[in-house]
Amino acid sequence: IKHSLKCLNVCVCAGENGSSHSSRNASVERGPGRDRQSDTSDSETTDIRRINHQPGTGDGRYDPNKFRLHFEKESKEEVERRKKIAREKILKQVAEKELEIDMNQIYPEEKGLNFPRRPSWHYNMQREELLRKEEKSFLEYLQALHSKNPPGTLSHFEHNLETWRQLWRVMEMSDVILLIVDIRYPVLQFPPALYHYITGELKKYIILVLNKVDLCPSPLVLAWKHYMTKQFPHLHCVCFTSHPGQPYTTRESLSSISKKRIRKKVGWNGGGPIHIMRACQEITAGRVDLSSWEKKIKRDAVAMRTEGDQADDGVESVLMEHNSDIGMEMNSPTQELYKDGVLTLGCIGFPNVGKSSVLNSLVGRKVVSVSRTPGHTKYFQTYYLTPTVKLCDCPGLVFPSQVDKQLQILAGIYPVSQLQEPYSSVGYLCERTNFLPVLKLTHPDHSPETPHDSSTQDWTAWDVCEAWAEKRGYKTAKAARNDVYRAANSLLRLAIDGRICLCLQPPGYTESKDEWESHPDLAEISALQGRTDEEREREDDEDESSSELEEDDRDADDDEDADGDDEDDTVKADRKGLTLNMFSVLGENECA
Repeated sequence: IKHSLKCLNVCVCAGENGSSHSSRNASVERGPGRDRQSDTSDSETTDIRRINHQPGTGDGRYDPNKFRLHFEKESKEEVERRKKIAREKILKQVAEKELEIDMNQIYPEEKGLNFPRRPSWHYNMQREELLRKEEKSFLEYLQALHSKNPPGTLSHFEHNLETWRQLWRVMEMSDVILLIVDIRYPVLQFPPALYHYITGELKKYIILVLNKVDLCPSPLVLAWKHYMTKQFPHLHCVCFTSHPGQPYTTRESLSSISKKRIRKKVGWNGGGPIHIMRACQEITAGRVDLSSWEKKIKRDAVAMRTEGDQADDGVESVLMEHNSDIGMEMNSPTQELYKDGVLTLGCIGFPNVGKSSVLNSLVGRKVVSVSRTPGHTKYFQTYYLTPTVKLCDCPGLVFPSQVDKQLQILAGIYPVSQLQEPYSSVGYLCERTNFLPVLKLTHPDHSPETPHDSSTQDWTAWDVCEAWAEKRGYKTAKAARNDVYRAANSLLRLAIDGRICLCLQPPGYTESKDEWESHPDLAEISALQGRTDEEREREDDEDESSSELEEDDRDADDDEDADGDDEDDTVKADRKGLTLNMFSVLGENECA
């Protein structure tokens, strides 16, 4: 509790007073006969790590860091302990059964893994009084959370009160919540407490968007969909992909996958938005006229297939309204759904679940920008898709859980570029994937005089990083040693992007895999993924060991923690009052 008090004093202070400078001068000594390999991980001295700092504008009106991630900082001793394990522990392949994870393993009911609630208030309350009450309530929430969970048992989770405030306002304003998760890790990104609060206390509806289904086998997608709807009966489940036709394993070279993703424009087939619209039709049951939305989706899909700027001629403009954070603070929850015949959708999701891809597909390419509060900070954005449908966005945030932090990192929840110790996550990945045939690595201890067979040698996570640094030519600037830190970050980004594919499985999937592979609903999932039956059968028969992963030339030190949804940068701004669709040019953690 004392630690949480200290954390809160750091994270609820007004604004950001600059950023701390990272130190990248640490190194470790390898065993006898081995050159020193550089570990260029960073270090900080505060109890809260502020992730993805952005430079301010200098005019005092706009704080680009207001919603940046705030995570509790790990101790130096813990970081060093994991580094030591990464250098010494021999990697062993885990059984496929170990990939099965139940919701209660991540969010055990007895641990009180809730989320902070907005305290009660009234219109006679002053703004400063409301803010103080919210800060007090947040402190009490942290105290209760840490009292039930011993140190080291909680995952990384959001300590920025400003971000939680945005969640409160989105839930209050919305009629239907779009909760977006990555199909590879759905149980990590679906807090049961949020579901029960929205459906129980708020009496509102949730549409679970299973995103990135192109990265998973069709039977596994179907199994997850059935598992989630069985566990949460009031859930409307929708599958979504922005890259139909992409492989769900690393069978193709990285460069060819990258080219395909550039050619395939976000939301080009309209399949994802149509499924969301139909779920909304089922929920509203005729109380909102959604015919204009359906027409817009179809027109956008046709226009998106046309290359070049002339595609804009067939796409409707979307009105984007900016609201200041001050204007949102004194809004109270409304009990009236679909007010004035308008459906309000709220978009919620963890970082890197592909929320910007879903927003891109729903919003389209033309956005007209207006503001009711000129001169104020433009934090809150509402998109009017049609006269009867509007969309509110919430910054990506991380709920507390008991998931392994290494798995949390592989799911893209913690930015890779901010990691102090990436090696244990590499080890976690390698023990659950067939990494050697894919990466084609040569063991660092391999002698040129002996036959090369990496599969017969013992590997540690550090060995994998060192071998990948050697293969990719990652060297430190001064000493020209293998940069294992950069190599580890590179491997983690490949996993987050789906190029080394790790997919969790629902309970019982291993025993019932044959049933899911012959399920009658499988064709619908394959159609959404853009695969024919023949292609799906061919993928099932192919051997992953025949592939080699070849990374492109991007620098592993660049800030590439976005989910890749910003690849479609061909969106042009019309000079006559039109602005860019911001979600197509910003990374996942940069959208406010």
